[in-house]
Amino acid sequence: MRRYTGSWLLLLLAALALRPTKAAAPADFTAGFESLFLMQQAGWVLINRSEPVGSFTWFQGQEGLFAAQAGPLSSYAAAAANGTAGSGTISNWMLTPVLDLGAGDTITFYTRQDAGLPEFPNRLEVRMSLAGSSIDVGSSATSVGVFTTTLLTLNPDLTTGVYPNAWTAYTITLHGIGLTESGRIAWRYFVTDGGPQGSNSSYIGVDSVSFTKAMRSTRYLPLLLR
Repeated sequence: MRRYTGSWLLLLLAALALRPTKAAAPADFTAGFESLFLMQQAGWVLINRSEPVGSFTWFQGQEGLFAAQAGPLSSYAAAAANGTAGSGTISNWMLTPVLDLGAGDTITFYTRQDAGLPEFPNRLEVRMSLAGSSIDVGSSATSVGVFTTTLLTLNPDLTTGVYPNAWTAYTITLHGIGLTESGRIAWRYFVTDGGPQGSNSSYIGVDSVSFTKAMRSTRYLPLLLR
């Protein structure tokens, strides 16, 4: 008969005492866009892959067009028709810092467009990469690099009357991935036939981003002793 003494006995008692628990789920990540410059220092990445490339990627919100959803009047990220020159395909990317992503995690953000008339349709994609710290979005206006998972497309057909004219919240729940994988979330302002001389694109904003980890069940396997 095998005897269990000392540290083995303590481990056995501890294993028997443990029960499944749930970890708290605070918002792991929030962004109010008070300063896009400082946010880039903290790990955000802005990339313009528009063709032909224009004068701006994502930039600080312009309170003269509309005010932020919350906070100081200009505290939102903006993208606009000048992402491309003349008429072309706008592909402007805004990437979060590296996050630990897992099934059930949620991303909430607000967006709107300039309500001026006539309306020029806008489109926004939210994409995910599970490639760690990679910022590969491809080399052309239509490529996506490692951001192959589309989480949301707002106004996919570039029609009028779809993109909201007032700040509107969207919440995305992550599915189809493991409990913890390293990657980034991206907002892509993607508009074909856009630009100052195009038929589509005007001015949009993104504000009040929050990323919240899901409640995780922590289970302990029985201690197998032989």
